[in-house]
Amino acid sequence: MTTTPATDAPANSVPSGAGSLGLLQGTALYIAAVLGTGILVLPGLAAAAAGPASLLAVLIVFVLSIPLAGTFAALAARYPDPGGVASYVRTALGQTWARMTGYWFFFGVGFGAPVVAMLGAEYVVAIIGADPGTVPAVALLILVPPFVSNYLGVRVSGAVQLVLTGALLVIVIGVVTVAFPAADPANFHPFLPNGWTGVGAAVSLFVWAFAGWEVGTHIAGEFRNPRRVIPAATAIALVVVGAAYLALQYVTVAVLGGAAGSGAVPLLALVAQSPGGVGPVSVAVIAAIVALGVLNVYLGAFAKLGASLGRDGDLPRWLARGVETGGVPRRSLTLVAVLTGGYFTIMVTQHLPLSAFILIHTSSMVAIYALGMIAAVRLLDRYSLGWWLAVVSVFLTGALLVLAGPNLLVPAALALVAVVIGQVKRHGRRSARSRLATR
Repeated sequence: MTTTPATDAPANSVPSGAGSLGLLQGTALYIAAVLGTGILVLPGLAAAAAGPASLLAVLIVFVLSIPLAGTFAALAARYPDPGGVASYVRTALGQTWARMTGYWFFFGVGFGAPVVAMLGAEYVVAIIGADPGTVPAVALLILVPPFVSNYLGVRVSGAVQLVLTGALLVIVIGVVTVAFPAADPANFHPFLPNGWTGVGAAVSLFVWAFAGWEVGTHIAGEFRNPRRVIPAATAIALVVVGAAYLALQYVTVAVLGGAAGSGAVPLLALVAQSPGGVGPVSVAVIAAIVALGVLNVYLGAFAKLGASLGRDGDLPRWLARGVETGGVPRRSLTLVAVLTGGYFTIMVTQHLPLSAFILIHTSSMVAIYALGMIAAVRLLDRYSLGWWLAVVSVFLTGALLVLAGPNLLVPAALALVAVVIGQVKRHGRRSARSRLATR
C-alpha cells in the first residue's frame, strides 16, 4: 500500500460555501448525531457500573471528545467534501487507505442503522405494553420517515432535523425538570462504590455517547459558509451534548440511586415523577424522536459517502449522481436502503442481539477515527490549533483501538476487501496498457 504526499485539498472536493445549511440546522444535525440513542440507555448503564462516580465518567469523556470534535471541525471547514474522512485519508495516505475508510463507514458503521430503529422500537413497545413480537414492525415504521426525508433532499432533511432536535432538547429539559425535585443527596454516598474500575467501565460506555462528530464531514459542502459555521456548530453542540448528559446522569443517580441500572427503561422511572401518569407516553415520544433524529442524520451521510465512493471509483460509478453540492444522491440512498434492509433481515431472522451489531458499528468507527486523525496531522497547518488537536487525538484513538481488540474483525475483513479491489484495479490497468502497447 503506497502513500501520496499531502496536497492543499482532497481530490474532487466540492466548492465551499454553496450549500443551504446555516448555523441552526448545522447545530441541530451535530446534536442529533452525537446525543443520539445514548440518552435512552446510557445513564442507567453507567450508574450501574460506577454509581455516583458515573458523573466523573461523563465529564472525562466530554473533555476527551473536545480534541476529536475540534479536529473533525477543522477538517470539514477546510475541506468540505462529501467523501468526508475517506477523502482526507486519500489525500494524506493514498487511495487504498481511503478505500478502507470509505468501506468502514459505508458498510461497517451502517450496521448501526437497524440497531437505532430496533432500540427505539423496543422502548416504545415496552412502554406502551404492546406485544414484543411487534418490535420489528415498529422498527420498520421508524426507518421509513428518515429515508423519505433524505430522498426529498438536504433542505427538507435539515428542516426536519431542526424540528426533531428542538423537540428532543425540550423533552430532555422536561425530564430533568420533572425529576429534579425528587433528588436525594443520600444517593451520592458512597461516591465510588465500584472503585475506579467502575469509572473506567462507565467511560467505555460513554465513548459511544460522544461519537458522531465525523458525520458533519460528509455534508460539509451543504453548509453556506463551512469555515465559519462548522466550528461554531461543533462548539455549540459540544456544550449542549455535554450539559444534557451531565444533567441526565445527575438526576438518574440522584433520583434512582442504586436502582438506576436495574431496569431497561431508566427514563421511564424518571418521568414517572410527573403528575397525571404521562410518564410512559413521554418516554415513548423520546424514543421515537431520538431514533428518527439519529437516522435522519446518518442516512444522509451514508448516501453522500456512497455517491462520493462511486465518483472515486471505489463503488460503481452510476452511484455518483447527486454527489455535487445541493444534489440528492437518490441512487446511493437506494443502496443504503437495500443494505439497511439486509442487515435488519439478518438481525431479525437470525435472532441476533443488538450488541453484536453495536460492536461492529463502534469498532468500525474507531478504525475510521484512527486513520482520520493521522490524515489530519498531515493535512492541517503544522502547529495550528487544529493540528495540535489532531496530535492529541491520534493518541486517544490509539488507546481506543487497543480497547476494541477482537471486535476489529469486521473492519479487518473490509480492509482486506479494499486491498484486493485495489490489486484487481491495478492489474486491470496494467493489462489495458499491455494490450494498447501490442497494437
